[in-house]
Amino acid sequence: MIVAFSVTPLGVGEDVGEYVADAVRVVRASGLPNRTDAMFTSIEGEWDEVLDVVKRAVAAVEQRAPRVSLVLKADIRPGVTDGLTSKVETVERHLTQ
Repeated sequence: MIVAFSVTPLGVGEDVGEYVADAVRVVRASGLPNRTDAMFTSIEGEWDEVLDVVKRAVAAVEQRAPRVSLVLKADIRPGVTDGLTSKVETVERHLTQ
């Protein structure tokens, strides 16, 4: 499964990059395939391990922010691996045709 999520600290002002970095550090330390862009961090793995990482990423932000917003989207496809790469490669292939 692939989960795309965004953690936003609330009540800390407009510049939230350092708080988001706390969440991304947790994701990267997990060892699971992941990718971060301007809006979301995507992580790939089994249901329990992915949601555990998301929970720990939120907890990292909660340590310094009085309130946290979480947006989460999941692609649940049993048996599919390397979806973070293969989905993008499929779109790129179609763009070159």
